Amino acid sequence: MAAAGAALGVAGRPSFSFAKEEYDLAVISGEPVAATKKALEVFGGISRFVKKGIRVVLKPNMSFARTPDVGTTTHPLVVATVAEACIRAGARQVLILDYTLHRAELCLERTGIREACRNISGVYVQAVQERKFFKEIPIPQGKVLDRVEVIKEVLDCDVLINLPVAKSHSATGVSLGIKGLMGLIWDRESFHSRVNINHALSDLATVIKPQLTILDATRALTTGGPGGPGKVIKTDLIIAGTDPVAVDSYGVSIAPWYGQNFKGRQVEHLLFAHQRGMGKIDTDQLKIYKGTL
Repeated sequence: MAAAGAALGVAGRPSFSFAKEEYDLAVISGEPVAATKKALEVFGGISRFVKKGIRVVLKPNMSFARTPDVGTTTHPLVVATVAEACIRAGARQVLILDYTLHRAELCLERTGIREACRNISGVYVQAVQERKFFKEIPIPQGKVLDRVEVIKEVLDCDVLINLPVAKSHSATGVSLGIKGLMGLIWDRESFHSRVNINHALSDLATVIKPQLTILDATRALTTGGPGGPGKVIKTDLIIAGTDPVAVDSYGVSIAPWYGQNFKGRQVEHLLFAHQRGMGKIDTDQLKIYKGTL
């Protein structure tokens, strides 16, 4: 499992240079393709993360059989832009994976992600719904979980890039990057019924550590999440960074959720992850590159 360490065992998350500056986050306002490309540019390009010949897993949210305008799934153009960049950087294979909640075929079709990536050679879009495709791993630092079953391809890849969407959630307040990692595990029901979900999410974040998180905040589903329908606010933002807590904490600030404004510290699973040393939560302490296209 040497490759699993590459995907899941990232200890440090460096800032990267852009125009002689170093940034923790890139926050870009614009259309999905241009804003995603600019966010990658701020971090020195996708080649900072993706080297020739490696296998990459992209984890968007495509759990619901909904069209992009509903705001429950990652915008297909964001996913396709990152996938194409990985291939251009020399990745030999890019797998786009999620354990969908709705019927797999409908999710692949209605989210638009499969169609957006159809003509990119070396890119495969898959909805994983059978237990045989998962493997159990220990959670050595777990507080409420001591093990979890994760999609095998995630354990075997060289680089994991998280591509969540910004939306509300009835159990956790918001569903952003760290919450979206639940789409890589088999027994999600246990998070809701057997343990405190916020502690479980911080446990999960100790073993699944994306090298890069690109939050699709081109629109925010501010009520009715995670499945919708609900109120969708067009925010036109892409938020990227190597610190998953920082990305999510900034994501909390982009819109009112359920009609109220929150900070990252008010979202329990983010606070727990921060307290366990998994990232920065106070956005006023971050170096942020902001751009408008």
